[in-house]
Amino acid sequence: FHNGGLYKRPFQESFEETPMLVAVLTYMGYGILTLFGYMRDFLRAWKIEKCHNATEREEQKDFVPLYQDFENFYTRNLYMRIRDTWNRPICSVPGKVLKGVMNMGSYNYLGFARNCGVCADASSSGLLQYGGGVCSTRQEMGNLDKHEELERLVARFLGVEAALAYGMGFATNSMNIPALAGKGCLILSDELNHASLVLGARLSGATIRIFKHNNMQSLEKLLKDAIVQGQPRTHRPWKKILIVVEGIYSMEGSIVRLPEVIALKKKYKAYLYLDEAHSIGALGPNGRGVVDYFGLDPQDVDIMMGTFTKSFGGAGGYIGGSKVLIDYLRKHSHSTAYATSMSPPVVEQIITAMKCIMGEDGTTLGEYSGIILALGGVYHIGAVCHMTYDYPKRLLKAPFTLIRLQSCAILLRFCHDLGSVLLC
Repeated sequence: FHNGGLYKRPFQESFEETPMLVAVLTYMGYGILTLFGYMRDFLRAWKIEKCHNATEREEQKDFVPLYQDFENFYTRNLYMRIRDTWNRPICSVPGKVLKGVMNMGSYNYLGFARNCGVCADASSSGLLQYGGGVCSTRQEMGNLDKHEELERLVARFLGVEAALAYGMGFATNSMNIPALAGKGCLILSDELNHASLVLGARLSGATIRIFKHNNMQSLEKLLKDAIVQGQPRTHRPWKKILIVVEGIYSMEGSIVRLPEVIALKKKYKAYLYLDEAHSIGALGPNGRGVVDYFGLDPQDVDIMMGTFTKSFGGAGGYIGGSKVLIDYLRKHSHSTAYATSMSPPVVEQIITAMKCIMGEDGTTLGEYSGIILALGGVYHIGAVCHMTYDYPKRLLKAPFTLIRLQSCAILLRFCHDLGSVLLC
């Protein structure tokens, strides 16, 4: 739907509802495992079954425990049963196939995290020139010319005035939101936001209110209440209101209704914090994320955040926005003041991958990677569609999708027929 002209083209997403039988069987399975867990804990308490998990030392039995034993119940009795499925060490690059195992759980969306090619060559040259690490912060001895080159490139890629790069994507959210909001501020957060956004909001000390996932009516109601009622008890106006959303939500694979969010932000004079960890490089005609996908002006987003972990095959994150914002964060962000600078080989990896996506490397590698990303999604969904008629045959917009439990069995049979194993 166009929703009053906010969308330049029809935009509508549909997601499967979990079948009642699948939901009931899933909860029954958890219930049975929980029951057996209590039985095993009883046997361990009476020394009938040996406990292989971490316990308090004998000399600390009279101490107040560091952790409550029940908090480890899930890990002890449920997760330990299946951890060998996920905790196997990987001894190769995160390619599409890992020693006969089909890799469908990697963040390596565009295939730049390889041990050969232009990105690997650039990382090798960076290692030889700068070494493996900087061993200092950006505000001391750890500010390299390559860091500044990366930030200029990110700003140009996003279409903003300036950008700031960090060595860890999680800390980019959790350590920068407290620098942008504090006591007397209001944060409106989507209920499915990433844990790093949730942690950053909690650390800020601001008041947090949650709106329903991608529900603009719920968001507008909170905005209206915030404007009319103000702060609790005093009813003074909020110092600032910050709307926090993701470009592509990692828990659902859904795309934020950004045109509507921007319209509400302008209407109620709020600020917008956009996390493009999963969408940058993998969404939009030019790979510039959800802003590019909807054809919007980057200036309408106050704080643009993203990571280098997914599409660029590196590590770290960035904040993009106005020069005033970046200058402020350069002085007040904990990630800038206390965290070690990005490793030079990683910086070279990101610069090279970003130039490939922008088409500035003199090749068509970036365009080819985007095509492979789209075809890869269609291939996996098409394989499932070939064997089941109730799975939606739609072209993937996001670089990942969710498959319901009953479809997993079909997908596993497909992988078995190919002679491959599935790694999710």
